[in-house]
Amino acid sequence: MTTFTPVAPETAAHALTGKRRIAFASFVDENYLPGFLVLLRSLALSNPGVCEDFVVLHDDLKPSSVARIRALHPRIVLRRVDAGHYDSYVKGDQDNYLVRKAYFILDIFKLRDYDTVITLDTDMVVLGDLGELLQLREGLAAVPQFFYGQHKLNSGLLVIQREYLSDAFCAKIDQVGRSGSYELDKHDQGILNAVLDGDFVRLDARYNFVKRRLSGDLPVPDDTAILHFTGRHKPWQGGEAGYALAEDRWREFEMGDAEFHAAYLAKGNLHHDLLVHYGTPHVRRTGDVEAARKVAAGHIAAGEYQDAVDLLGSVRIPVDEAWPHEVLGHALMSVSRHEEARTQLLLATAAPNRAATAYARLAQLAWVHGDNAESLKYATAGLTVDPTHRSSRLWAQRAAAVPAQEQGAAEDQLAHVAFYMDRQGNAGDKLLPETVRLAFGPDFTSRRWHSVHAHRLFDKAALERVNARRGLVIGGGGLFIPDTMPNGNSAWQWNVPDEHLRAVDVPVMVFAVGFNAFDGQSYRARRFNESLRLLVEKASFFGLRNHGSIAKVRSLLPPELHDKVVFQPCPTTVMRRLVAGWSDPPHREDTVLLNAAYDRAGLRFGHDYGHFLAEMAKAVRAIGAHTEVRCVAHSLDDERLAFDLRREHGISLPVIPMYDFSNDEIRATYARTRLVIGMRGHAGMIPFGVCTPIISLISHPKMAYFLSDIERPEWGVSVHEKNLGAQLTERALDILDHHGRTVADVHDRQELLWKVTQENATRIRTILGR
Repeated sequence: MTTFTPVAPETAAHALTGKRRIAFASFVDENYLPGFLVLLRSLALSNPGVCEDFVVLHDDLKPSSVARIRALHPRIVLRRVDAGHYDSYVKGDQDNYLVRKAYFILDIFKLRDYDTVITLDTDMVVLGDLGELLQLREGLAAVPQFFYGQHKLNSGLLVIQREYLSDAFCAKIDQVGRSGSYELDKHDQGILNAVLDGDFVRLDARYNFVKRRLSGDLPVPDDTAILHFTGRHKPWQGGEAGYALAEDRWREFEMGDAEFHAAYLAKGNLHHDLLVHYGTPHVRRTGDVEAARKVAAGHIAAGEYQDAVDLLGSVRIPVDEAWPHEVLGHALMSVSRHEEARTQLLLATAAPNRAATAYARLAQLAWVHGDNAESLKYATAGLTVDPTHRSSRLWAQRAAAVPAQEQGAAEDQLAHVAFYMDRQGNAGDKLLPETVRLAFGPDFTSRRWHSVHAHRLFDKAALERVNARRGLVIGGGGLFIPDTMPNGNSAWQWNVPDEHLRAVDVPVMVFAVGFNAFDGQSYRARRFNESLRLLVEKASFFGLRNHGSIAKVRSLLPPELHDKVVFQPCPTTVMRRLVAGWSDPPHREDTVLLNAAYDRAGLRFGHDYGHFLAEMAKAVRAIGAHTEVRCVAHSLDDERLAFDLRREHGISLPVIPMYDFSNDEIRATYARTRLVIGMRGHAGMIPFGVCTPIISLISHPKMAYFLSDIERPEWGVSVHEKNLGAQLTERALDILDHHGRTVADVHDRQELLWKVTQENATRIRTILGR
């Protein structure tokens, strides 16, 4: 057992990444239920890519009403308000709806589960994009009252940030309510205006455009985002003379479920949760093949592969409908129903516009089964259809590659399951297998190692080859992730059926693997848990690369297996101790390297990418005044940071294409610079491993896990941090100004990880008998 045991970090993903939790909220009663249902439809149809929790405050909704609400939104959070609490407020008639709502809406400030809450009145209809509201991060925002000047807000729409969702602010509300020192006007926001006294962020009137501005049947302005039917005469109660054009806009969203579902599915940029919530009953009701394809594609994007198979399998797909066949083939591949997948994909090749993608998937399928010739045939067919098709080209290159001739005898080799990266693949993943091998000894070549690609089916032939070796090493890297190359055999990256894992009869060592799920990403729990438990039972050594992963994995195991799960740092973090003949560079370039990652961008940034980019522009300008800043791209997609900074902020950065580098070039580049600011896991761990100071841009829990393990959480900043630019600049300049001190600290932290690695190496040598 190792002696370095830092406290396991908080494992709730949002707590680690700082990703903002956002909710909408409304007060709903039976009288205003028709208005709320229209509000929900209008929100979905006007903002089809937005789905956050919707908190429904109520004091007595019927179960049938709750069911109607839930049918229109997949993330309803019911909260019953305490009506009696407001009896002590000294004004108002509790039977008056506006007064009741004015009091009950104050319960919103008691919410503690969110960072931003957007309130919407039930007599509103959403007509436009709310992206600007979702991106707000400061203060309490509202539209000033139209008839009463800029000093008072209209509480129909509020954008409330965390500092107001507090006991202190609730106490102020209670004090004013009990004292009676407020105006109870017909606009039902007297208490809040008394508390704020004009101190709120002013929003444009288009976000709470009151009906009274349209008196005389004026048309609704085209840029109106939210139309508010203030006054006593509501559209669902017969309306009011003089507002016919406004009420027509409200009635656009007064529709039955079938019409609403069809209208939503006709939109673009659909949010997964809404797509599934509306699309599934639509497909079941209509058998609509195109709708089934859309919903199934949404399931696949979220890693819900069996759901995609079930939905598309429930409809009759015409032979000549290529796209649904291709999507069904993709889903079937992902659950390892390969023969059925092949049939669907071959049907999809008949249509020129889908053929290249279908051929690329067929090439992948053949490669998974170890048939390079068949894979090359399909990839070439894809390139014949579309010579620019990137996936077909990549599979052609992989299938045509000549495997290195193994030089050693089987009895002298360890088998090594890893993700072996292609040319121009992720630089960190490219370096990782070699570095894992260096942790076992200086020879990382085929004299001592037999390669097993994690994504290829581990069949009987592969099993026989492994059992002829001294042992089996699995890792490192984030192999516990569900979606990079999904399979139904294990539901994680190694495509291993249980029966073949059980049949491995040499020592199994899981080495520096990470639990890599993003905030908002989930596994197919049952299959993954069963495979994970079998792997832990089978392993002679089971080392995970951070204590956050250890906590996650232990939570999925029975207590008797917990002690088998131990800490083994990623070997890239101690790389300078592993590479033969390594010497630290005598001089460093006066540069700072900057990396951002864009895979699964929605999970990384949420609604905050614009904020992140603007804050990075501030930091680059400030740091660049002292030291040259360069963009380092671990993969092709990482270059987007340089493109976006130039397009949006006029900043040009040189780009280092690390995805084209050899392993030696990767190490040398990171060793020569003075500081690395990186978002990818290995944009932190590799420079740390060659004793270059780092600042992590945290968009994934694994970076917070790593910094917790080395007891330096201050070396990380969330991409969601409100003052990201200023914090990043301050920390970067402090490191640059005290560079020698920080490098010495990196050395010290690295020694802790090296001690763990040495202790584990001793244990592994005992397992292997040498």
